[in-house]
Amino acid sequence: MMTIPDLQRYKRDKKKIIVVTAYDALFTRLLEQAGIEVILVGDSLGVVVQGKPNTLAVTMEDMLYHTRLVAGTAQKSLVIGDMPFMSYQASKEDALRNAGRFLQAGAHAIKLEGGAAMADRVAAMTQVGIPVIGHLGMTPQSVNQYGGYKVQGKGKDQATMLLSDAKTLEAAGVVAIVLEAMPASLAQNITRQLAIPTIGIGAGPYCDGQVLVLYDLLGLFDEFVPKFVKPYAHLKADALQALRRYKEEVEEGKFPSDSESYQ
Repeated sequence: MMTIPDLQRYKRDKKKIIVVTAYDALFTRLLEQAGIEVILVGDSLGVVVQGKPNTLAVTMEDMLYHTRLVAGTAQKSLVIGDMPFMSYQASKEDALRNAGRFLQAGAHAIKLEGGAAMADRVAAMTQVGIPVIGHLGMTPQSVNQYGGYKVQGKGKDQATMLLSDAKTLEAAGVVAIVLEAMPASLAQNITRQLAIPTIGIGAGPYCDGQVLVLYDLLGLFDEFVPKFVKPYAHLKADALQALRRYKEEVEEGKFPSDSESYQ
């Protein structure tokens, strides 16, 4: 069973941390069979499962439902619940209450977006035993502020601020930080200066681990494919072929045949 202390050990041992998103029981079983040790129940489900243009409409109820599906199935993996928009930003009390609900749903840790402004939330959570993972760089819940999904930290001032935010989050108690859509050199610098692990997504090869959205990795979602996504399969094409063949065989009377019929 993967644990929070294992994340720290992996960094010390220079062993890469592999993270993949999952939202249901079937894919959770597949991930564990593939040896994936960390599963993120991401609010990315708003885009790839619910069909929304961004993650902002995802609710606590949505996230808790999918967290229960994943955590109730996972037997070996560390399960991280992604705190949705406005479940923690308004107050420290909201943050504590909602983070606790994730652990009650079976998650082993939570993830939240934001830098120094979230330090008091992080500290409050860690003080009551809730492991927290930070998220810096291109934070999808701030998509409107950025004017779209754009690489962060290219300028010197912004890079300095992101490094400062990372150190502030570490001091507040986060056990790891996701670094999204930033120059590889900046992610490398942040990784070197932190004692806690970094998990990259569009942040180059120097982070302590990597995370990808499952639907991107499998080639199921192709409406928007960021530069950092590498499809390791093309399941959308396979699914379309299978569905078209099924439709054709039913129309032509080839399915069901005697072998699919009871005698």
